[in-house]
Amino acid sequence: MSTRRKTRRPNPRPGRPRLLSEEVEARLVAASRTGVAVELAAEMAGISRTSFLRWMARGRTEIEAREDGEPSTEEESEYATLYEKVRTARATAAARAMANIRRTADGGIVTKVTTRRFRDSVTGEIVEETVEDRTSPDWRADAWYLERQHREHYGKDAIVAVEITGLDDGNSTQDDAPVDLSALAERLDRSLFAVEYPPELEDSAVIDAEVVD
Repeated sequence: MSTRRKTRRPNPRPGRPRLLSEEVEARLVAASRTGVAVELAAEMAGISRTSFLRWMARGRTEIEAREDGEPSTEEESEYATLYEKVRTARATAAARAMANIRRTADGGIVTKVTTRRFRDSVTGEIVEETVEDRTSPDWRADAWYLERQHREHYGKDAIVAVEITGLDDGNSTQDDAPVDLSALAERLDRSLFAVEYPPELEDSAVIDAEVVD
């Protein structure tokens, strides 16, 4: 039989106001949904960080005990409910933040919409034109993601062994030798931005283009 369930604190004295009220729970969940730190979530709910962490610990203990097949405990149910709601709220905040990071990496986010009206010089009709400014792809967002999500391979302290065609200087004597990340980044930077455009684009003769099947 599992012994994971901890010794419970005695129930509060009769007449003592309950600290974990529905309002406090709602504030904790709402704050957690924004992704703020635990201490700030507690402050927004008007309680101490210690109380919040203690409630979460009791809720987690209750959940784990149920998963081990033990019967639920009525006096711990409210902490289990709080734990599940806060955990879901924080996961939602993390997913939303990651989605924004991916959008930044991919680019194309509309930052400005400009609409202007003018008279066509040929037809004399009033024409309305809308122009959208969009962000360019940002590789730094991808780098941030890899560094944190795959720290063992891309973290700042990771020893990376890679083979990139065209970057070998021919002096390598050991397989899987650690790569000088600074030198690698500099060489990648030079190669990635050494792009040659067709002459018709270099002289700005083409203003816009459309792909036609």
